[in-house]
Amino acid sequence: MAARPIQGNIEKLPDFVHMNDLACEITGAKILFATDDWFAAAENLLKPEAPQWKAQEFTNFGKWMDGWETRRKRIPGHDWCVIQLGVPGVIHGMDVDTSYFTGNYAPRMSIQAACLNTDAVPDLPSRGEKIGTAASEEEYEAIGKLNSECWTELVPMTILQPGYVDTCHHYFPVQQQKRWTHIRLNMYPDGGIARLRVYGIGHNDWSSISQGQTIDLVAMTNGGVCMGFSNAHFGLPNNIIGIGRSKVMSDGWETARRLDRPAILKLKPHQQHFFSIKMQDVVTHVRLTIKPDGGISRMRLMGHPCSFPR
Repeated sequence: MAARPIQGNIEKLPDFVHMNDLACEITGAKILFATDDWFAAAENLLKPEAPQWKAQEFTNFGKWMDGWETRRKRIPGHDWCVIQLGVPGVIHGMDVDTSYFTGNYAPRMSIQAACLNTDAVPDLPSRGEKIGTAASEEEYEAIGKLNSECWTELVPMTILQPGYVDTCHHYFPVQQQKRWTHIRLNMYPDGGIARLRVYGIGHNDWSSISQGQTIDLVAMTNGGVCMGFSNAHFGLPNNIIGIGRSKVMSDGWETARRLDRPAILKLKPHQQHFFSIKMQDVVTHVRLTIKPDGGISRMRLMGHPCSFPR
């Protein structure tokens, strides 16, 4: 049985893991198509929480696994799925996580991407409950209109390692700094992958927004990204520019308690706090300071977009 994966020393991780996950289900990312979902549905790839292991849990189709797992191929070809990013943007890196898939992980994989207009995406059949099924002829015909096999390759075919604590994470930097809306994950020839993280910066269509329009200037959907932080013991700071209101404490930024913290009251718990700011200067970066420590679920910075002065 595989041990629960431990992220380890955060300083050893690639810098891009501090960016936004553009393919998380809470941002609106979704699976459009998967060749096979027999043991576990592809939607699990997009879960925000870390993979889990339930030793005694089984389904009608085999061992319960927290990820995407297909049947062993007995025909030519390989398994693949198409994902619509929750936030279109520039991808800086990816993490292919095989946690707990030790004897059934995908041996190899590759990733392709495309930037599609909304009108270019055909109406696809609703996936519904997919465990224990394979793609139908109708689904193959619909997804075939995207010609996803011809999309740009971001990660070439690469050997994966089993989902043990020290081998489960596979980090891939992406060099092509373009805007993407969809990705295709290929498994060769079959197997299981627990999570797919697509780290990057949201890229909005600014042509549809006037300079006098008030918007959230730090939102991940508008290109906001965390550039650095002092402490992230309980929750990462990039959560505070996420979509919508947070529903749980883990969906926010929370630091460890300082042992030298003074016994004074600052902000009030579980409330929204509004602050009026009067300034005419053009800003590109903001710094949020928590005194002395604690947690914040969301930060919104409402303002007007404008051209940066030369």
